[in-house]
Amino acid sequence: MKLSGSCQCGSIGFEMESKTPYPYMRCYCSICRKVGGSGGYAINLMAEADSIKIHGADAKGVYNAVVDGKASQAERHFCKSCGSHLWLWDPRWPELIHPHAGAIDTPLPRPPETLHIMLEFKPDWIDVPDGPGHVHFQRYPDLSIEEWHKSHDLYED
Repeated sequence: MKLSGSCQCGSIGFEMESKTPYPYMRCYCSICRKVGGSGGYAINLMAEADSIKIHGADAKGVYNAVVDGKASQAERHFCKSCGSHLWLWDPRWPELIHPHAGAIDTPLPRPPETLHIMLEFKPDWIDVPDGPGHVHFQRYPDLSIEEWHKSHDLYED
């Protein structure tokens, strides 16, 4: 599926191809919450890194979060004009790029369930939905993004 996205001010636009377009996983870690400025979580998708096309790349900045006192290898790309967080790229998995679902302008398919991850780091003020369709993990889920999509027959070849 072709994903098109942009920052809030329109300085940056981008396109990429994804075989895993369902925004099913909400991450509550402090990095996702704080750099994204969200109300409790961030939702990342997965796409093919070699498929990205960027318009307005000169307005793009990169942030490497500090983890355990060291700069992370993961690059968090954002708009230097408006601060919108756009995607994450990690050299440990150079073939992948993880766009933030909130930066995607293409209508995304509704997932059949929602995984809530990194709950160990969730602040007490955040209420996490419970019940049918909601699966909780203190840290990482059992399945990767690709494996989850395949297990639900949602992987797009």
